[in-house]
Amino acid sequence: MTLALPRQAVRTEHGGRPRPRRRPSPLHLLLVPLSLVMLAPLIWMVLLSISTQAETRRFPPGLPGGVHWQNYTDAWHQGPFGHWLLNSTIVSVACVLGNLVFCALAGYAFARIPFFGSRVLFVLVLATLMVPFQIVMLPTLIVVRDLHLTDTLGALIAPNLATPFGVFLMRQFFTTVPRELEEAARIDGAGRLRTLVRVLLPLMGPTLATLAVLTFLNVWNDFLWPLIAIQSPGNMTIQMGLQNFQGSHLTNWPVLMAGTVTSQIPVLVLFVIAQRFFVRSIASSGFK
Repeated sequence: MTLALPRQAVRTEHGGRPRPRRRPSPLHLLLVPLSLVMLAPLIWMVLLSISTQAETRRFPPGLPGGVHWQNYTDAWHQGPFGHWLLNSTIVSVACVLGNLVFCALAGYAFARIPFFGSRVLFVLVLATLMVPFQIVMLPTLIVVRDLHLTDTLGALIAPNLATPFGVFLMRQFFTTVPRELEEAARIDGAGRLRTLVRVLLPLMGPTLATLAVLTFLNVWNDFLWPLIAIQSPGNMTIQMGLQNFQGSHLTNWPVLMAGTVTSQIPVLVLFVIAQRFFVRSIASSGFK
């Protein structure tokens, strides 16, 4: 005859530690209402996307009387919606790949390769973060014009292939990596580039994922620069295409909101998948 031990006692007997039960914190009383406030615009956008035009004009506003999925099909067929999504995808993916490559190389150079004026140059790179885009907008347009990239997808890709924030993020990560790893690779005969690719890159998965997500969000939601650099409808991104649903005297709000919801689905999916990397990246990069 054997006695049944409690689950906690059995786990302790095998050397395991019992899991502590998570208790709700009083801070949740503040965080839950704040999260609802932040979700309110997204919820209202979804409700407008399934409403009728008359329901969007009534005051005070209320819930829609029914679900009108026709707004989504109208948004897809009233313009080359699929082509706009493809353009945004091409530009965003190209910018993400460019940032992962160029920012990693620049961050490694600032963190590990000593050269004259490296600290001054790094400070200048960080100083560009404080310069508003409206100031450098015209010089950037002149450079793009001289490169004969105006009104092409290259005009949207070239200025975003590397960003000061990406260089800073990569450099912060490399400063936290022990130099002994690189010294061991050099003893085995590996050069700097091989050490970067074979030794350091496998360790910086969270940092690369964070940079990729932030770059994708920034480029995908950008409206001002495509508005300046692009003129032909065939090269428009999704954010520029949505303005076609707005007229001078009348705006089809249900169709506009349906198109906006559709354009934000890839962003939300990407953020939900990669959100766990943010905390790990911030912890490993030394942010306060």
